[in-house]
Amino acid sequence: MKKLSVFLVLAVLPFLGSSQSIFDKYDNMKDVGSVTINKGMIRLAGNIAAFDESDQDAQDFADIAQGLEGIRVFITEDARISEDMGKTVKKYLKSSSLEELMKVRDKDATVKFYIKQGRDEDHVSELLLFVSDINSDELGIDNRKFESVLVSMTGDIDLNKIGALTKKMDLPKELNEVGER
Repeated sequence: MKKLSVFLVLAVLPFLGSSQSIFDKYDNMKDVGSVTINKGMIRLAGNIAAFDESDQDAQDFADIAQGLEGIRVFITEDARISEDMGKTVKKYLKSSSLEELMKVRDKDATVKFYIKQGRDEDHVSELLLFVSDINSDELGIDNRKFESVLVSMTGDIDLNKIGALTKKMDLPKELNEVGER
């Protein structure tokens, strides 16, 4: 009986250690551009930024980087995949404890911010950004017209310093408004 218990624990252990995400399916899709920045690269960027002690934005970025576990960005020009992304985000929201923080809608796009509460009211453990209904040529890059952009950041994120991250990593400027919530 003891051997069976040990075997079951060892068999289940790999599944507990791998953090599969509902968004993993977009990693290798042909019509989805993706960027995954893991903890090591974030720490490296934070350490480089920390060298400039006179630049407060660089120091804020370094502080944020120390708490981040990962950043994932998915971009598509395909309307069908964009619709699937929207459905996947809705499904994820139902199964997670994320709450809508803010919604920005204008003629160019709809931007929704979701957060998972962290250790206190100034910190979140996850920040999810979903941009859809993109209608402006100004939001494209190199004559590409994007349909949707999905950004997921996990870790210990200080909302008071998120503006530094958006400036240093060219993330959407609307994230500055999240820090001012």
